[in-house]
Amino acid sequence: MVERLDQGQIKRHLAELPGWTHEDDSIARRFEFANFVEAFGFMARAALVCEKMNHHPDWSNTYRSVDVRLTTHSAGGLTELDFKLARAMDRLAAG
Repeated sequence: MVERLDQGQIKRHLAELPGWTHEDDSIARRFEFANFVEAFGFMARAALVCEKMNHHPDWSNTYRSVDVRLTTHSAGGLTELDFKLARAMDRLAAG
């Protein structure tokens, strides 16, 4: 089992991730794209990364927006894995 992060660790990680917010026991971000195809393409690329990491987001897509919420359910909160996936998603969104 992965170790849950404390509030200080969460704040340090968030400082390196503009656009992400801390809500309850998760981090969240809305990604905006030019159109549905780009949004869906991002989700497809991110899904491959998620599967490789064996860490899956709570997410939804509405037209050109993708809302993502990350938490590690088995740890009951945020872990290093959530921030690793957030950084990977940021890189994918940047193209």
